[in-house]
Amino acid sequence: MNNVANDGMNKGAGADRAPRNVANGTARPTGFSRYLSIWRKDHWFWPYLRQHRMLLAAIFLVGALTFVCGAGLMFTSGFLISRSARHPYNIFAVYVPIVLTRAFGIGRPSFKYLERIASHDWVLRVVSKLRVQLYRTLSRDAAFLTEHERTGTVLSLLADDLDHLENFYLRTIFPTIVAYIMWIAVTIAVGIFSWQTSVILFLLFALVLIAAPLISLAFCDARYAREKVARQHEYTAVTESYLGLGDWVITHRDEEFAMIGAGQFSAISASQAEQRSFERWRNFAIQMIFAVMAAGLLAGSALFLTSSTGSADFAAGVVLALFPLIDCFIVVAQAFAEVPLYSDSLEHLNALTERVESHQPAEVPQRKLIGLIRSIDFDHVTFSYGCGQPLLLDDFSLHIEAGQKVALLGPSGEGKTTILQLLLGDLVPQLGEIRVNGIPVRALQSERARLFGYLNQQAFVFNTTIGDNVRLGKPGAQDNEVWRALDDVQLGDFVRGLPGRLAEPVDESGQRLSGGQRQRLALARILLKDTPVILLDEPTIGLDPITEHALMDMILRVSQHRTLLWVTHHLQGLEDADNVVFLESGRIAMQGAPHKLYRSNARFRELYRLDVGEFAA
Repeated sequence: MNNVANDGMNKGAGADRAPRNVANGTARPTGFSRYLSIWRKDHWFWPYLRQHRMLLAAIFLVGALTFVCGAGLMFTSGFLISRSARHPYNIFAVYVPIVLTRAFGIGRPSFKYLERIASHDWVLRVVSKLRVQLYRTLSRDAAFLTEHERTGTVLSLLADDLDHLENFYLRTIFPTIVAYIMWIAVTIAVGIFSWQTSVILFLLFALVLIAAPLISLAFCDARYAREKVARQHEYTAVTESYLGLGDWVITHRDEEFAMIGAGQFSAISASQAEQRSFERWRNFAIQMIFAVMAAGLLAGSALFLTSSTGSADFAAGVVLALFPLIDCFIVVAQAFAEVPLYSDSLEHLNALTERVESHQPAEVPQRKLIGLIRSIDFDHVTFSYGCGQPLLLDDFSLHIEAGQKVALLGPSGEGKTTILQLLLGDLVPQLGEIRVNGIPVRALQSERARLFGYLNQQAFVFNTTIGDNVRLGKPGAQDNEVWRALDDVQLGDFVRGLPGRLAEPVDESGQRLSGGQRQRLALARILLKDTPVILLDEPTIGLDPITEHALMDMILRVSQHRTLLWVTHHLQGLEDADNVVFLESGRIAMQGAPHKLYRSNARFRELYRLDVGEFAA
């Protein structure tokens, strides 16, 4: 009978999982105050704008020159057509505009190409640093995050938010700054000839570069918030359902599985259709503003640039030079429309950093453990995953002598895995202390890799050879050492029968190996590492009873001279344990050698009979 410890001490599964604060559709502040608050506290986005400043300045300059060449091309083309239409007496009368037309024609795509190369080079440099920063943030307290974040949320963070920041640079910051540079340049250039015209153009451009972007931002703010929530719910629901795909197949609920996230998908599709409609009308309005400018310039040219044949040639050029600015200015409104999306991603990343930093304990001077491990002590340890959360461990004390085999049992959610994480130093108790040879584990983190070997429920096997997977425990190990570790876990004969032997690939996640073989391979890695303490978190989960029994026998045999602490739901293999610890409500409900418990404790005896049968002598 499986999971007898759960049956004997019935508690809600996942009680040691603290509820996660996810976006759930609750109202959040919107508008400029929210964005200012996010950007003021940001240490993901704005700090990187100060890096590679010379390259960034070159990007803006080349971007502006692209549109200068575009406007110059249209102006000289119009001037050339107008001058040529009056049949100049000599080809040299139009030679200069011909050369300028060719120069601007070559310059526009050349500068555009350089701007694309430079901007993407800058962004790739920055995004690579952002990814390193994200992975370091996640690795600083991976155990804490896995207890508080759903898999779907973490995947969403990795898949979307950094990509959004990359687009923030390319689609918002760069085009907007270039557009404002051109706005100032055009205003000054026109002002040289007519300050009245310059003021009028300045105000009309303000409608395109200030009014239209602000309207877009206001429209998209709430819409993006609703869409992001629906997308997160869809992402999380689909991911978690996919992880339990086997249950859907067994229960023949294929159609129900296919409908997961359908409601959110429909809401997102309707929202995106609404956005597209708004963008069409907004872009049409901006183009109408440029049409008004063109009509005004035509009228002004007719009044002021036709007094002489020389000045009349400029009339067509002035009007044509306006049109390349449409491509430069119209993107600003769309850039502002995407600010809520990018700000949401920025808020996620900053909140992640704040959670991790707030959870980081004070630095402890590191010490070196001299000699062999003599004892491990949990001294009145109290732990919970944050304020207001239930206690997983309540005044928990446990003494483990070197070389002992200790099994931790209890219902799901009683903190068994948490005990291993506390011993590793991944988590820090609110009260009490964990010590090795009397030294706090927080002061032994520099020694952690030498002291502890850890095998969790899903032993990870990398997409490389068998030998390289084992050598992860000791990178410089010789082949004979690898073979010894494989023989110890009874995997040597299997590997010798493979065509490539140690060089045989195992594919992604060890797909070419069975569950028991993957666990044995991961255990060989730990044996090669030769740590004095081995920690196992349900190493036999998902294995059939025969494989489970064989694997536990092998684990106990190869760890004979090491301290072993393992988490299990089963009583299989407990006959060889030195100490069995049953957890209930954060405290030790039963403890002792299995033979003694079987004789003296009726509850243990009944649980054992249900799970295994009669106690082995």
